Amino acid sequence: MVSMKNREEQPLMLDIVKHDPWLAPFSDAIQGRYAHVISKCNELTDNQKITLSDFADGHLYFGLHKTKTNWVFREWAPNATSIYLIGDFNDWKEADEYKLTPLGGSGSWEITLPLEALKHGDLYKMKVYWNGGVGERIPAWCRRVVQDPTTMIFSAQVWDPKDVYTFSIEHFKPSKQPLFIYECHIGMAEDEEGVGSYEEFRTKVLPRIATDGYNCIQIMAIQEHPYYGSFGYHVSSFFAPSSRFGTPEDLKRLIDDAHSRGLRVIMDLVQSHAVKNEVEGLGNLCGDPNQFFYPGSRHTHPAWDSLCLDYGKNEVIHFLLSNCKYWLTEYKFDGFRFDGVTSMLYYDHGLGAAFTNYSDYYNGHQDDNAIAYLTLANLLIHEVNPAAITIAEEVSGMPGLAAPFTSGGYDFDYRLAMNIPDFWIKLIKEERDENWKPSSILWELTNRRTDERSISYCESHDQALVGDKTIIFRLIDADMYWHFKKGDENGTVERGIALHKMIRLVTASTIDGGYLNFMGNEFGHPEWIDFPREGNGWSYKYARRQWNLVDNKDLLYHCLGDFDGAMLATLKSVPDFSAMPVNEIWHDDGDQILAYQRGDLLFIFNWSPTKSFTDYGFRVKEGAYDVVLNTDAKKFGGFGFADDSVAHLTNFDPLLHREGKGWLKLYTPARSAVVLKRREE
Repeated sequence: MVSMKNREEQPLMLDIVKHDPWLAPFSDAIQGRYAHVISKCNELTDNQKITLSDFADGHLYFGLHKTKTNWVFREWAPNATSIYLIGDFNDWKEADEYKLTPLGGSGSWEITLPLEALKHGDLYKMKVYWNGGVGERIPAWCRRVVQDPTTMIFSAQVWDPKDVYTFSIEHFKPSKQPLFIYECHIGMAEDEEGVGSYEEFRTKVLPRIATDGYNCIQIMAIQEHPYYGSFGYHVSSFFAPSSRFGTPEDLKRLIDDAHSRGLRVIMDLVQSHAVKNEVEGLGNLCGDPNQFFYPGSRHTHPAWDSLCLDYGKNEVIHFLLSNCKYWLTEYKFDGFRFDGVTSMLYYDHGLGAAFTNYSDYYNGHQDDNAIAYLTLANLLIHEVNPAAITIAEEVSGMPGLAAPFTSGGYDFDYRLAMNIPDFWIKLIKEERDENWKPSSILWELTNRRTDERSISYCESHDQALVGDKTIIFRLIDADMYWHFKKGDENGTVERGIALHKMIRLVTASTIDGGYLNFMGNEFGHPEWIDFPREGNGWSYKYARRQWNLVDNKDLLYHCLGDFDGAMLATLKSVPDFSAMPVNEIWHDDGDQILAYQRGDLLFIFNWSPTKSFTDYGFRVKEGAYDVVLNTDAKKFGGFGFADDSVAHLTNFDPLLHREGKGWLKLYTPARSAVVLKRREE
């Protein structure tokens, strides 16, 4: 952990200001945020008498725990006047032997029960009394929540299986390659109409991901959520893995299996807001709606119909930091993608803000409590597991978000490059193909802060939801239903397949940290996502992934899927690929040609829809170049216009020879891209 001792007097200038002189006018604000984190950390750890990790052990104290001699249950409920445990064990009736005792003036309550009082599988809740009210509640710290399939009522569940899962890999050591992330949702990962399970995902989908070449999976919707159609973003029980997908043991087995295949497993962590539900969630645990949430006008999120957590309250910080440590230690997740960071950073959640200059980040409209919490969360995560990674889903471009805390940043490892999917959709929707400018494409993909790493992606899962369209659907639309059989392609399909591959290649090959793909988009999944709801007759038809399409060799989906695997293999063939500089060799917006180099890989794109070029010249290092990937190859659904078996030799030029360079002249078919690798001498 970064030591907070002797840091009360701040350095003259933090590194993020040194790296970006435009931040100098805001140095005091940056220093103030840095000091706030130090002050808060010292407060929580009693001036470093304990570690931040020690502080984040709330999950080992609160909730239901079995010891060698008894059961112990504790809950933080400061507004309660009395609390009872009710459940299967007492016919859901109040009984004195199940009444909790307040612990001094801490606001916490406790009960100790004999071992025979509870058994594995028992359902239970708290019955909470407060001045003027009473209600049944699911404990905030509970680790297992299930829903009755008939009544649809959620209850906590005693979880004490005889066969506790033991991880075969206690300490997973991930590869040092760039991140190639496969974003997935367990429930909709099945071909069949219904809710998929952890076990089905482990046996059916995980092998596909590993074979394709991804080295990380990012799992959505793990934390329990009452409404399946919320995509997992309206969380009710922060410590309970969703039981609609299976048991805790099933999830642990999935993660263990992924580790055995060399895959990191990161979790889509939702701490930016919480569901409003009172019985299932934290909305009114003990008669105080503000126990976990901001009061007044900041209580509810105006866009998400949810509640905003109070990051200035130490008990809430304790709850959330313990939540981070719990998932790392109990389930061995390898890190988190923090959802909704923009919403946390700003009092107005960043809604409608333009963020056109640096003053927008330091104008007093930022939630310093949330900024301090996020920084502490990152420091904690890296203390618990130095190999763990954190990714910020943040759209405003807050400087320093993915910079180290020691340099004045917030200590995320990566930030999502959210400008990229917006750029691609805007380009596809608004510009004719002949107006696409290679210079703009390269600038948009590489325009990032030099002291922060990012995760690039072509399209987000939001674009797959009803009301929007994925890239493949934008390009091809209804023709996917009628002309995706091999030999039956029309011009629209041919264009869509070509651009789908080129967009992916140019995005993945310009990463500075990692690349992300949402489940099924790699092979151009044809359907949108529409979770079962009243409006569609509670149908699962569109809440699934149709793997049968990519497995069918008579259809073109497998060509896109095969290209995705070949693309990742090509990029992974260069050690530490994302650390290599993107050296532009040539662009011509008139010809729509773009060329750049990373290490020994040379990337050449012809974005023109109509113009192919013979002997197009590029000045590169002298030598022989082999084609290692071609988007136009027939096996990837292309035309196969070029002979990729031929080695390409540079032509001698006396002037260029002084620099060790020559002319590499290539045939570049319209709407295609090729990757070449220079032979070692």
